[in-house]
Amino acid sequence: MSIAAERLERLHDLASAAAADGDDERARYYVQLARRVAERNRLSLPKQFRRFTCDNCDRYLRPGSNARVRLQDGHVVITCDCGAHARYPYEG
Repeated sequence: MSIAAERLERLHDLASAAAADGDDERARYYVQLARRVAERNRLSLPKQFRRFTCDNCDRYLRPGSNARVRLQDGHVVITCDCGAHARYPYEG
């Protein structure tokens, strides 16, 4: 595992902890930093990280507090408070 990939994992943990503590600005900073690290090293963000961040406002999404999660026609629809939608397929 490369240093950049390890740093992405660490930033995901930090963003998650900051969002759990209610410090949204710090969580947003960690998300922005992770995106920059991935971009500079030509890596994709881990799936877990992509699913819990808003592409529009860079917030770390926490279902029930700043994101709404709904199941609709074979997709999970996650809506951020900023109004952005993300749709992911599921089988069930």
